[in-house]
Amino acid sequence: MNLKRSTINQSVHTAKIVLAHFGVHLPAFAYWNERQWLEAGSAYDEIRECMLGWDVTDFGSKDFVHIGRTLFTVRNGRLNIPGYPKQYAEKWLIDPEGQRAPAHFHLSKREDIICRAGGNILVQLTKADPEGNPSNETFSIQIDGCTRRLIPGEIIRLHPGESLTINPRTIHQFWGEEGTGWQLDGVGYTLSSEISSVCDDWNDNVFLVDYGVRFPEIEEDEPRTCFLCNEYPSAVL
Repeated sequence: MNLKRSTINQSVHTAKIVLAHFGVHLPAFAYWNERQWLEAGSAYDEIRECMLGWDVTDFGSKDFVHIGRTLFTVRNGRLNIPGYPKQYAEKWLIDPEGQRAPAHFHLSKREDIICRAGGNILVQLTKADPEGNPSNETFSIQIDGCTRRLIPGEIIRLHPGESLTINPRTIHQFWGEEGTGWQLDGVGYTLSSEISSVCDDWNDNVFLVDYGVRFPEIEEDEPRTCFLCNEYPSAVL
């Protein structure tokens, strides 16, 4: 079953509640409806072309509750399009207990994962070998600027305010620790953020279990309440 539009709408609605609870303010376009985007001119092309905004995906898993992600990209560059020279990206991620993205690594992106508020974030890390498989070697990471040696598959617990740096070709998966998040409708929520080099979701992700897509097909079971970052209409000139 494809990811439903109703699930996307509800996930964005919940994300806004969680962000507001923790005092996080997003830019105005985070709250635009479909009509406002259809009227937005070419002045907003950076948002469209750098894929800023809401991103809700199940990665093709067909199991959004367990394998999925709801996030908002605040800023990003674009390596293959002239005119967007930013070398950095920033995202806010909503982490409901029980949900995680598939284990993956990046070919070039270096990122800091920061536990911002709510509960704890658990991060599991393994170095990838030259063929892209999990390596048996120990490796070093930085946790809030302190270098630490890890064994493959080790899990790091980040409390609110703590962060770690994930280097390219480091397999990672992170999620909200059960029983620690802010409760909303019976689900615990933690808020995290990612600050990184430019994010290229089309070419830079390598998934250990490949569900097939980064941006899934959507079952349109109800009208959209917003455009996702990969859905924006072109500017009307």
